[in-house]
Amino acid sequence: MTASRWNTIYLITAGILAAILAALIAATPRTEEGIDWFAPMVPGGWMAWTFPVALFFFVIGSLLILFTLLAIRYPETPRRGILRIETTRGDRLFISLLGSAFICLGWLFFFGAPLWGALILCLIYAAAVFRWV
Repeated sequence: MTASRWNTIYLITAGILAAILAALIAATPRTEEGIDWFAPMVPGGWMAWTFPVALFFFVIGSLLILFTLLAIRYPETPRRGILRIETTRGDRLFISLLGSAFICLGWLFFFGAPLWGALILCLIYAAAVFRWV
């Protein structure tokens, strides 16, 4: 495919993801004071679908879409890192997400909420995984 077709694919994908994010923000409950970011989006639902939870799953889905497009456009051969196993971009993403979950759980156990410090540690961890694993 030509570069202009890939640019079109990227723009359409970004537009669809932006529309989904806008719909999530529009579905967030509102009060008299403004947007209630932590109120359930589905009152009485079986899960606490708040905006942060929906945003979390939106980001995971967006990452999967991005990595699928990257795998199609730029296929790669697996490489060996410090773990001495062959990994691809998708493998490193999975290792990053799994490790980040454990970092956040550990942060909650030792420090409690909020998780801003854990988020910073997770970003550093993900950068290290993509660089050296």
